Amino acid sequence: MLIMKNSLLALALVSALFAQDRYKGPKPPKTDIPYLLHASNLVETDSGEAQEGKNKNDTVYTIAGASAKARTPLAEPIFLMAVDKVSAEKLTCYRMETKGGSRQLIIPMKPGKNSPKPMRMNVTRVSDNLYRIELAETLPNGEYTLSPEGSNQAFSFSVY
Repeated sequence: MLIMKNSLLALALVSALFAQDRYKGPKPPKTDIPYLLHASNLVETDSGEAQEGKNKNDTVYTIAGASAKARTPLAEPIFLMAVDKVSAEKLTCYRMETKGGSRQLIIPMKPGKNSPKPMRMNVTRVSDNLYRIELAETLPNGEYTLSPEGSNQAFSFSVY
């Protein structure tokens, strides 16, 4: 009986150790905003709302400004995001085109081979409400935005 009690106590202690937050890196100061991870520094992405418009055959999403203030030299950027209301798993990343002093994403109403495709991403939970988001493909220099599926909320960044 004593051996069984000691075994249960040891199991409880080991479980408590593994349940503790093991992530020791930087943590985002705000929730629901992806931050670019640059070594031990975090750079907040530009958050805003993409304006949705329609023309004859397309839906056009527009973000003001020719480029994002959040910039990274990394072709495969990594983000950290503390979540509260936005789901990290529901984020998509698209390349934006700069036109007329703003950034645009044009999605044809009839999808075809020229339709923009979201970038592949890996999302990993690193602690209770903290997620690491990694682009799983190399991004050429340009303007990009992360956006939750079904939302016009936009988190923009530039790769240079």
